Amino acid sequence: MKFTLSWLKDHLETEASLDEICARLTMIGLEVEDVDDKAAFKPFVIAKVVSAEQHPNADKLRVLKVDTGTGAPVQVVCGAPNARAGLVGAFAAAGTYVPGIDVTLSVGNIRGVESHGMMCSEKELEISDDHNGIIDLPDDAPVGTSYATYAGLDDPMIEINLTPNRPDCTSVYGIARDLAASGLGRLKSRATPSFAVEGETTTKLTIDLGDDRHLCPGFGLRLVRGVKNGPSPKWMQQRLLSIGLRPINALVDITNYMTFDQGRPMHVFDAAKVAGNLTVRRAKEGETVLALDQREYKLGPNNVVIADENGIESIGGIMGGEHSGCDENTTDVLIESALWDPMNIAKSGRTLGIITDARYRFERGVDPEYMVPGLERTTELVVELCGGKPAKAEVVGYAGYTAKIVDFPMSEVKRLTGLEVSSEESVAILTKLGFGVEGSGERVKVSVPSWRPDVDGKADLVEEVMRIHGVDNIVAVPLPSHGTVNGKILTTLQIRTRLAKRALASRGMLEAVTWSFISEDQAKLFGGGSPALKLANPIAADMSDMRPSLLPGLLSAAQRNADKGFGDVALFEVSGTYEGDGPDQQRRVAGGVRRGTASLTGAGRLWSNAAKGGGKPVDVFDAKADAIAVLEACGVPMGNVQFEAGGPAWYHPGRSGTIKLGPKIVLGSFGEFHPKTLEALDVSGALCGFEIYVDAMPEPKKKATRTKPALDLSSLQAVKRDFAFVVDKGVEAGAILRAASGADRKLVAGVSVFDVFEGASLGEGKKSIAIEVTIQPIERTLTDEDFEALTAKIVANVTKTTGGVLRA
Repeated sequence: MKFTLSWLKDHLETEASLDEICARLTMIGLEVEDVDDKAAFKPFVIAKVVSAEQHPNADKLRVLKVDTGTGAPVQVVCGAPNARAGLVGAFAAAGTYVPGIDVTLSVGNIRGVESHGMMCSEKELEISDDHNGIIDLPDDAPVGTSYATYAGLDDPMIEINLTPNRPDCTSVYGIARDLAASGLGRLKSRATPSFAVEGETTTKLTIDLGDDRHLCPGFGLRLVRGVKNGPSPKWMQQRLLSIGLRPINALVDITNYMTFDQGRPMHVFDAAKVAGNLTVRRAKEGETVLALDQREYKLGPNNVVIADENGIESIGGIMGGEHSGCDENTTDVLIESALWDPMNIAKSGRTLGIITDARYRFERGVDPEYMVPGLERTTELVVELCGGKPAKAEVVGYAGYTAKIVDFPMSEVKRLTGLEVSSEESVAILTKLGFGVEGSGERVKVSVPSWRPDVDGKADLVEEVMRIHGVDNIVAVPLPSHGTVNGKILTTLQIRTRLAKRALASRGMLEAVTWSFISEDQAKLFGGGSPALKLANPIAADMSDMRPSLLPGLLSAAQRNADKGFGDVALFEVSGTYEGDGPDQQRRVAGGVRRGTASLTGAGRLWSNAAKGGGKPVDVFDAKADAIAVLEACGVPMGNVQFEAGGPAWYHPGRSGTIKLGPKIVLGSFGEFHPKTLEALDVSGALCGFEIYVDAMPEPKKKATRTKPALDLSSLQAVKRDFAFVVDKGVEAGAILRAASGADRKLVAGVSVFDVFEGASLGEGKKSIAIEVTIQPIERTLTDEDFEALTAKIVANVTKTTGGVLRA
């Protein structure tokens, strides 16, 4: 919404400065988006042509001597046909930016003669489209003074970012009313229009909408005979230009002026072009109208139109028709002031793709009580600017305004805003804004004025009190602090979901978001397919069932990547799976798949690195490592976790495992996928995956608070020792790792396998497992005797636990 400062002061009596007005507008919720103080017009001065001589080298140019009021005359080369000695006009010196031609002037040489500026036309100053000659001012115009001040071009323009809930401020008058209510001046009362009425409006109007009368709640029409339509006065043209509207003619400019000045969209018909009477009705399917924007629109029953006997003359509340538009030949005019249904206007405008100032206001809601006064004010302007004799107005359908009554407890202001506003001040604010207040004390009845369709309840009234009292008066109060991070903000499940995502992302996996529904065949393949989990209205035939597992979606995503040339992918998802239609049968699962060579076995002396060759296919151990990473990140006590061979049917039976916490709690599974599973999903390649049931993890036990350093590192250097044990083939490497770690839990910081070897030299049914033990001294540097004693304990513990012997 744009308006100028002088336009605002037509309705607001105030001594406030431009800065004060802008600050107050923002404070009361009408945020100022831009202010143009017209600084670009300041360099232009009133100057007088002292002499005008023929240019020596050009027939159509003259060399002028121009008195700018600053001393010696300035030489200017000019090609305007009206350039003459004695002319008083607007002068721009070298260095001035001229907006109409988008040029910054410099000292020029035109056909051998220097020019130190230019005399400007109205087009060059963007006053009008006239560029046939330079501006010709009266002889008494003060030479040397600002042309912008003289012509009223220095009027600052203000633009506010109006929210959709404030239709009352789609007018300059409404904005002035809000500022006056805030204490920034006095609202000037609207003058009562005065003109003589002669005869009847011979064109009658009928509203033919059946039971849908709400589409046009009222219609005012008046005939004015004998008008003379020409250009509108300069003051009106300047105001329209300042807000970006092009002046057309007086009749059209008046309707545009009323739209912005009073927020009352109007329309004028050339009465001579209207055949018979007018009817407000729904458009017929396929009817067309050539609108004022020179485009033809195809309409239907959802569009409300104004039609005469020949067809449609206007799209109601949106845009008039070209056929009945007013031009310089118009002598009799019909003035329309109507009400339209906001919802229908919005739908019609969107469907037709028409954006107009009328639509902008009608779809937000105009003041119904100003329908007739708006017709009167428009008539007064038409008579004042175009002459003519107005007839008696025809008003059809309007039943009057019934105010909404809101039961308003004054205590709501404190409860919703925290502001301490007295009941007296709240009543005063509402009264200044036009609300009617009945009663006294802590509970009153408030009637909503006709221009505020956005106010429905007590919260809306609180907002009115708050914005006028001052949003800046609300004291900033910090949110209450919490004892621990995530202690009371997130649930344990939410925390573990985040931790699982971070852990998997840190292992080089990319998060995917897959559909929660899959095909029936895929659901059955992964243990689902229950009738209770079938969708009543699936979006596609292959998305008929809620998923029992994350793996089908992740496997399909991995295959899509492979089909596009990205075969080595690692994807994960932490989301819901479904075992039934009850709320307790939805699970939170962390799942992932790796394909190709997208393994993350880590660096160091690992026995499997020899086989990698830089591209080892993923296997069950990669899936196991991912699963363990999720468990560790979520705080599961790994000392109690058990791994059992074999997993669900979709995994390879000999290359999969199940993870349990104790004998009963199943935490998840992992493994390489069964070839039949991959075949059924039309997926190929080396693939492994896992699923961890995040919601199956027990709640962590609360520990007593104790002071502990954030990072407890030893200042002594760690030492590594290698051991190779010959054991039976049936002995698991994990048993050796646990035995070595248990030899001395204070000094042994880590144990890892770096080699597995089988050969005839070891004996039948034997294998060699080599481990690397990291020894971390804590209190003192270890001596050779200490290392020998620890080595003996490690060998003895492994021998006792696994029957292994140290390899020679």
